Amino acid sequence: MPGKNFVLRTTPQETAAAAEAAVGDLARRLVQRFLDDPSRPAPDDRTQALALLHVLDHLQKAAERLQQEAVVAGARAGAGYPQLGAACGMTRQGARRRWPGLFDHSHDKPTEQPIMTTPARPFDVLLVEDDVADAMLIEEALSERGARNLVQVTDGVAALEHLRAPETARPDLIVLDLNMPRMNGRELLKVLKSDEDFQTIPVVVLTTSTAPDDVTGAYSSHANAYVTKPVNLEEFEQAVQSIDAFYLDTAARPRP
Repeated sequence: MPGKNFVLRTTPQETAAAAEAAVGDLARRLVQRFLDDPSRPAPDDRTQALALLHVLDHLQKAAERLQQEAVVAGARAGAGYPQLGAACGMTRQGARRRWPGLFDHSHDKPTEQPIMTTPARPFDVLLVEDDVADAMLIEEALSERGARNLVQVTDGVAALEHLRAPETARPDLIVLDLNMPRMNGRELLKVLKSDEDFQTIPVVVLTTSTAPDDVTGAYSSHANAYVTKPVNLEEFEQAVQSIDAFYLDTAARPRP
């Protein structure tokens, strides 16, 4: 079944010991083959050591290429980043950083969520966020959900300039922080929801604030949703992907 965790009958330590022994034996046999030349003098210890190092280097590169092929095969078979990471003893984020771009939602590449349909065009998301680290996390989380044209600006003034530029595509979703310089998220939200050109674009407030006044104020200004940023990275990613899944996959979107 797609995404099902694999089970080996060995411990990680036993697997590592067996793999190390097998690689060492293969490397020594290859060295012996390469140095076994009757016309040459017997190799000394330094030559043996350097030859072994040379062979091990190429074995490592070969293993990396084979690992890449296995990762793609696993993704095509339905494994996601959590399963791929677990197979290599790393976290989901570590697997995503090591093998970026594995998952999109086209017909000719692997997909982490095969039940999703491919949109006629990439979705356009406007991120209004001045925190660089949070912006990177949001971008990474959205990249796993499929093709996204993500534009990030750092305050409300820049957001309005972008939206009002003639060449700008109308966003399918706006993700908005509250606390920013120049024009903050509270002020921008009021402008967006009072402008006939922008008021039907879904706006989700994603912020660190849990203050009741901020929550009430956002909904009073007609925010479509208010989400508090989780502190845990996994939960942060899940929150962003839940926003994306609902507003870009589940909810009906207004026509431009």
